[in-house]
Amino acid sequence: MTGPKMPTHAMVLAAGLGTRMRPLTDGTAKALLQLQGRALLDHALDRLAAVGVRQVVVNAHWQAKAVADHLAGRVNGPAVRVLDETTLLGTGGAVATALARGWLGEAPFYVINGDAFWLDGPIPILDRLAGAMTAETEADGVLAFHRGAHVVGEVGAGDFALDRWGIPRRPREREIVPYVFAGLQILTPRLFQDAPPAPFSMNRLWDRAMAKERLRGVVHDGLWFHLSRPADLAWAENRLRDHVSGEPR
Repeated sequence: MTGPKMPTHAMVLAAGLGTRMRPLTDGTAKALLQLQGRALLDHALDRLAAVGVRQVVVNAHWQAKAVADHLAGRVNGPAVRVLDETTLLGTGGAVATALARGWLGEAPFYVINGDAFWLDGPIPILDRLAGAMTAETEADGVLAFHRGAHVVGEVGAGDFALDRWGIPRRPREREIVPYVFAGLQILTPRLFQDAPPAPFSMNRLWDRAMAKERLRGVVHDGLWFHLSRPADLAWAENRLRDHVSGEPR
């Protein structure tokens, strides 16, 4: 039996202003903030390299030159192109632009938020996303979710519910749903057919795919860190230190 076909291309979204992470982002791109002594962006690129990704697009806007300089200093891992957004394109618009330029290939590809940080469970989540993207599902995309009850930080009423077949839906009015988007996804170029002009959010394409039952979700079974505010980053440092040492502080 062969395993899932793993993507060779990916995009890391690193163009956000990081306003909720101020003052740490007053002069630094959020993706360049450090966790365990390394930039969040490096952690994401290393995870992609570990599953065989060879080509990565990184978009940048706030502190774009610093992001580009940082990437130029990397000596290992996938080849990286920088999409310098002089005007913000939105999450969906950025991916659509890279795809239209031929930078993401013609097969399914990963899209990872530049501030996403996680520890894998028994099977790496990137492997699980690829495994869920099969011809049998006829999906245009697969999103990674995490249980909101297991998140330290503000997640509101949650982002999605998920049925037994892995089909997600948005919360109904006044409904609290169990899952939050974990910032990891695998998408097909087909999802971007007839996409609106940039700027636009990925949410628009997700909603369109959900209406056709062509979006799927998998629930992450390891640790996931919600890095929205400075306190979240400090908590993550302590939690990871505890995880390694086995001694809570």
